[in-house]
Amino acid sequence: MALTERKAIERKYVELISTKASEERMEELSGIVAPHGSALVAFSGGVDSSLALAVAANALPKDKVLAVTSNNETYLPSELDLAKDVARSLGVEHIVVNTRELDNPDYAKNPTNRCYFCKSTLYSDLAEMAKERGYGCVIDGANADDEGDYRPGRKAAKELGVVSPLSRAGVSKEEVRDLAKHLGLPSWDKPALACLSSRFPYGEEITPEKLSQVTRAEEFLRREGFGEIRVRHHGQIARLEVGESEMERAFSMREEISAELKDAGFLYVAMEMSPYKSGSLNAVLGKPGKKPKKSLPVVS
Repeated sequence: MALTERKAIERKYVELISTKASEERMEELSGIVAPHGSALVAFSGGVDSSLALAVAANALPKDKVLAVTSNNETYLPSELDLAKDVARSLGVEHIVVNTRELDNPDYAKNPTNRCYFCKSTLYSDLAEMAKERGYGCVIDGANADDEGDYRPGRKAAKELGVVSPLSRAGVSKEEVRDLAKHLGLPSWDKPALACLSSRFPYGEEITPEKLSQVTRAEEFLRREGFGEIRVRHHGQIARLEVGESEMERAFSMREEISAELKDAGFLYVAMEMSPYKSGSLNAVLGKPGKKPKKSLPVVS
């Protein structure tokens, strides 16, 4: 047997094994969701919530699944289009609701447990909607890796009885992408994108005007083709974090980027010397999973 033929057979065998493993994993996840009979899915359009929605659509009749996306100033407008595409591809009903996190002063003050207030409001609203419409549970896309990081929003989810099938089954972020790719979800390789409030250092008040600055800056950079990008808001300074493979290109476009971001309202534009790293503003909290230092703002 020729070497190329043997390699082709080996590659096909590996693909078959991978497919079987993915199908078995989906069966496991479906087994977590199916007993609820119907589900309302908190759906942002990211890869995690897309997989959670796909699991629900696989485990339940499609008319028993409702995807709900919260549309507010803390998310990029372009993200809504992708969410609509994913829900449409899965054949489930999708509605968009308007939430106003900034109306909650505890959230707007931007304490270290800011995400708790955001998720508490969101999941309370979704739980009420699920009850009114007769859905058996509320599902989110939290994965197993989220449990090891500092994520106050997880506390709110657990308090309100939100079902997290990916986390419960021990599905990691890497496996989320593998399963999403296996299912052909258009968001499988989409860069992670936390809400825009994560662009502000803890303790810096979040306002619609500041969010508008970040939105304009990041939408511009995404139109220019940047994938891993964050515009951190440090008052008059915009600090760019860019993926390692895109740093050279960002620097080559420094004059164009600087002009656009200054036009958005920043006085200075800086670029982080280290490549983008998720949750970089959490560095002030110490090690992942630990409670914030007492000197940092916390609202109880």
